[in-house]
Amino acid sequence: KIQEVKAVSQLKVLAKGVQCKEDAENAVRNGADALWVTNHGARQLDTVLTTLEMLPEVAEVGRKHRVPVVLDGGIMRGSHVFKAIAMGADAV
Repeated sequence: KIQEVKAVSQLKVLAKGVQCKEDAENAVRNGADALWVTNHGARQLDTVLTTLEMLPEVAEVGRKHRVPVVLDGGIMRGSHVFKAIAMGADAV
């Protein structure tokens, strides 16, 4: 579907909801221009990983394929922004 959207719109497509390496690889393989790590506020499950816990393996895929990684959620203070960038996020 990503390729279809890109063909019709000529826009960049960010894959939102990427939570693991497999999600990231699949998104890139299908043409995603960026990976967006989010757990959607962790409202679905009490046991879902935090975005900072998900970030390292997604960032590894981003670096490998030279695809930017965006992180949202779980940022409570400014120091979390710096930690996320140090862990591989390109934008927070």
